[in-house]
Amino acid sequence: MTQEDGELDSLVRKRIRALRLAQGWSLEELAGRAQLSQSTLSRIETGRRRLALDQLVTLARALDTSLDQLVETATDDVVISPMIDGARGQMRWPMKGWSGMSVIRQRVTNPPPDSPTRMRAHPGREWLVVLSGTAVLLLGNRRIRVEANQAAEFPTMLPHAIGAEGGPCEVLGVFDRDARRGHQRGDDA
Repeated sequence: MTQEDGELDSLVRKRIRALRLAQGWSLEELAGRAQLSQSTLSRIETGRRRLALDQLVTLARALDTSLDQLVETATDDVVISPMIDGARGQMRWPMKGWSGMSVIRQRVTNPPPDSPTRMRAHPGREWLVVLSGTAVLLLGNRRIRVEANQAAEFPTMLPHAIGAEGGPCEVLGVFDRDARRGHQRGDDA
């Protein structure tokens, strides 16, 4: 076994134990859910028993996670630096853990559009968090005020637009892959 294999083995064992404890389960309870003996589970957690793929699959199901999540390595950087788009006044953070998800910080200075033709619709889902000021979210026929420390979540198939009320506002937009693509095709994010 290589050092890298040994580190992954140790990580998986720690993860099994941490997930069990996070659920508040004893060895006996998880062993019962995974249809293993308590001593087998104890030996798996402590490294006195070899990890077998069939047992990992069973343990992943019992712990309500996937095998991929149970064995994934944590080699990615923890801190993500933003990409800055000065022309649009945005900072964007790609979110590695959520495939296709991205976060954009934006200073909104314009009031909401006065014409429905400026609203857009596209596949996806968005989350909007107002950091400061007041944002106005036009969503279909609705006009929704979203103030500092409030958030909105909506399907982007509804025609939508955002603007500022009473001065600039700072917002974080979280976009799933489809919503991000929809905004990349247009002029604004």
